[in-house]
Amino acid sequence: MYQLYPYFTNDGSVGLYSESDNDIYHSTYGALTEAYEKFILPAEPEYYISKYNEIKILDICYGIGYNSKSFLNFYLKNFLINKNIATIHTNKNISSICNDKIYTNNNLQDRLPICNDEVYTNNNSCINSAYSKSEKQNFKIYIKAIDTDKILAFLSPFVICNKKNIPRNYKLPFTNEKISKMLNKPTKNKIEFLDEINVIFFEKIAEKYPEIFKNEDIKEILKSKKYSHFFEPFICRLFEMKQSQIYKYLPLGYLSAFLHNIHYHHISNRYKKAVNSPIFNDFVLDLKIEDARKELMHDSNRYNLIFLDAFTPAKCPALWSIDFFKVLFEHLEENGKILTYSNSAAVRNAFLNAGFYVGKIYNESSNKYMGTIATKNKNLIKHKLSDYDLGLLKTKAGIYYRDENLTADNDKIIALHKIEVENSNLISSSRYIKTHNKLTEDL
Repeated sequence: MYQLYPYFTNDGSVGLYSESDNDIYHSTYGALTEAYEKFILPAEPEYYISKYNEIKILDICYGIGYNSKSFLNFYLKNFLINKNIATIHTNKNISSICNDKIYTNNNLQDRLPICNDEVYTNNNSCINSAYSKSEKQNFKIYIKAIDTDKILAFLSPFVICNKKNIPRNYKLPFTNEKISKMLNKPTKNKIEFLDEINVIFFEKIAEKYPEIFKNEDIKEILKSKKYSHFFEPFICRLFEMKQSQIYKYLPLGYLSAFLHNIHYHHISNRYKKAVNSPIFNDFVLDLKIEDARKELMHDSNRYNLIFLDAFTPAKCPALWSIDFFKVLFEHLEENGKILTYSNSAAVRNAFLNAGFYVGKIYNESSNKYMGTIATKNKNLIKHKLSDYDLGLLKTKAGIYYRDENLTADNDKIIALHKIEVENSNLISSSRYIKTHNKLTEDL
């Protein structure tokens, strides 16, 4: 059976561990929070929502869908459901005036969703938003999501994104010190994640890939008690209902479908709200189970936002090469942005040599830089690379990966890169850092 290694992160969302790489795919402080802080908020989606009637997003390495789901969640909460929005920086002392009431630290978290040390209010606020439900009701969202792992992509709507109380009665099927420590910490839910999001994604994936209901790995995983903590019970029941409809000509299957239909007709407001939401017919999830390099060769779209969330460049360089970035350059519209979590000198140097302007993603809550932004419009760069950053690009650490024909496997790309680094006359990154630190101390 397909092997899955899920764990709960500290914001109540599910992360994944890679046994083969002995590494985690998602930050232990929160997979959902990470999606917001490294992709959604730095993308400044309000700019594109105000300027365009349709936004196109390319989600490379979709995985379990946090980046795509977070974007739709952000849009629904801030632009479709809520007429007005106020953004309040929290820091240590938090107070918000809404509807002539003052909410202090003691009760604010119970009333308002917090993301990246900012509070997004659900009520009419003292700051009026420029967007209303009527103005954006025909706004369209197109997301092309690409991943090579079909099972993982199919499971994405089932994964819990915002569990309030993490269960303590399960044991990790693997050893990881960072994750084990998280089991003893209280959950910190910063983001209000709408239940309807997973329903919408499930419906979109099931519509395009009806074989999901016959996939033995999916059925076994959803039935396994080992994974029951990590999946939304409602989506699992929805899967059972849809599956029984496929086999409705069988007597038992027909009875099961009949009972499920009664349940969802009379009980499930969540399902009705999701499929009848204004965004449902104006949202396209174009999931592709394919190598992103190959898929983009046949894609004529130009995207407003590209989320590059591939596994670490040192282990999966195929999607971090200068040659792949040149392909991304052709698929990015003039005022578009590429967002990635990577701070790698090799990645930034590849972006620059592929024709992009490159900057850093700054996170206010942690007061540090935690990613990279690439764009064709230099005016969209808020945090430029420092002299130190630019100097690092001229070291061996800045030697980028190459994949001339966009067909090489990761091992070959790594081997060629290793030879290039060994034969290079550039200064090593360690020597550069040591020299830089000494000069800084002398000053």
